[in-house]
Amino acid sequence: MRDHHISVFPVPVSDPARSKAFYTDVLGFEVVMESDFGSGLRWTSLRTPGAETSITLVTWFDTMPPGSLNGAVLSVSDIEGVADELRGHGLLDEDDHIEEAPWGRFVTIEDPDGNRWVVQQDNPDFEGLDL
Repeated sequence: MRDHHISVFPVPVSDPARSKAFYTDVLGFEVVMESDFGSGLRWTSLRTPGAETSITLVTWFDTMPPGSLNGAVLSVSDIEGVADELRGHGLLDEDDHIEEAPWGRFVTIEDPDGNRWVVQQDNPDFEGLDL
């Protein structure tokens, strides 16, 4: 496969409306599409401004209970500024420090269901691990 990209990935949630508010109001995602598709299910797709890849808030995968996402990375250009914003929203405590790794500087946050996101400023000089 050569001509491909990730277009959407699921984020398992218990309350799509609450999660939509969190991702749009707190993290700055934009609504791509919302639609009912029967049996009380709703398709809500969101993405960060300018991104190709979107997330969809899912409630219908038995193997993906709410809060089971762990380690998705949201890249930012100013980790200090973003960490301050996250503290203002109560997602980080004052004693939550920005961590450092060869690939970048980061903090970890949780959405209302406990899905864990890494918010990271990438290290532009990182060339990968020597394996």
